[in-house]
Amino acid sequence: MLGLLETKREDISKYDIGRIWGNSSVDWEFVESVGAAGGLLLLWDDNVFQKRNCYKGERWLCIEGVLTKNNFQCAYCLVYGAHGRVAKRVVWEELSYIAGLCQIPFCFMGDFNEILQIEDRKGLQSLPGSAEEFKSWVQDMQLVDLPLTDRKFTWFRGQSCSRIDRVLVNIEWVEEFPDIRLKGGPRGLSDHCPLIVEDIRGRGGPRPFRSLDSWFTHEDFLRMVKNEWRTLGEGPFLEKLKALTLPLRQWHKANFSDMENRLTQFEEEIRKLDEKVSEGIYDDTTEARRKALVRFCEKWYIRKEIHWKQMSRSKHARDMDRNTRYFHHIASARRRNNRIDALMIQGRLVRNQARIKHAIRGFYKELYRQEYVPRIGVRDGLLPQIDVVESEALEVLPSAEEIKEAVWDCESSKAPGSDGYNMNFIKKC
Repeated sequence: MLGLLETKREDISKYDIGRIWGNSSVDWEFVESVGAAGGLLLLWDDNVFQKRNCYKGERWLCIEGVLTKNNFQCAYCLVYGAHGRVAKRVVWEELSYIAGLCQIPFCFMGDFNEILQIEDRKGLQSLPGSAEEFKSWVQDMQLVDLPLTDRKFTWFRGQSCSRIDRVLVNIEWVEEFPDIRLKGGPRGLSDHCPLIVEDIRGRGGPRPFRSLDSWFTHEDFLRMVKNEWRTLGEGPFLEKLKALTLPLRQWHKANFSDMENRLTQFEEEIRKLDEKVSEGIYDDTTEARRKALVRFCEKWYIRKEIHWKQMSRSKHARDMDRNTRYFHHIASARRRNNRIDALMIQGRLVRNQARIKHAIRGFYKELYRQEYVPRIGVRDGLLPQIDVVESEALEVLPSAEEIKEAVWDCESSKAPGSDGYNMNFIKKC
């Protein structure tokens, strides 16, 4: 999908599109300019996206359709924001209307001619009123502002710098494409930097082990852990924990890796049974089957909620109602923000993952490198000597009750340790 603003064209021919796109597998829609001002153009590969409807406004262009690869029904809306405060409100109201009309996942992209945060404009001390209204509109629409990964501003003129170009998607879009990234392209002769949305599914390395709270909802989990623990025999506790990660990974893959597919299958089975009932086909077997499917669905809904609540590590998780979508959104945002896609190394922006890993490893090796320092002992007269009673008290091993009290005092589902186990696993196993 390619969106162009300020085309300054009252008409666009197939020849013009061919020069831009480069081949014939293209479809497009445009909003003509008013004289030499404005103009919007959307182009896409018709083998990838199939258009169903198109809606146009003076400052926006929306196409509704389906992405053929994953059968994802969605809408793209190219926006060219107004300059005046009242005119901006009109555009936002029109966008709200068209999003409500389509009722499908939305992607708004373009020049909104407005900022969301103080940091979006160089030298700004407080948000103007129009920016506060824009921020409220984004929140009311429950849109996610995709963060830029490689720059701070997108518009430059003289000494003025702002981020007024952005891509806004709703939560359904993030759920479908959790690994989308937004970066800027070369500005060239324009005042604006082009924005590039990528779907990065590759990982920089093996997935680290992490114990999941949702495992404990499975009736066979604790029995499996006890059996595997016995087979590890005698040995240091930490070594046994490390060895346990392999059977836990295998068990997770067999029982929890296809959570979404299982839910989809159960929901589809329930739908088919509902169709039978609507056609007058109903007996005790149908009712028993439906109740069983509902129980299975409820079980997997709970597991999904627990999983995303843990992944989100939200500070408000205790006080909130069940809201899997909210936790999914927070977890996805954390994953996007924590990923290092590019790193400035010796004044150069590097995107190669191998070089980034090498640089990070070298940095911390140098940071924690032990240098020679004169060692001064406690017997050198700098510290007063403790008495025998205090010495013996320091050497007493903690009791089992004290250890348990310390462990149980820790938050169960927050960040795991370096071994991947959180306190919930230690407490229950």
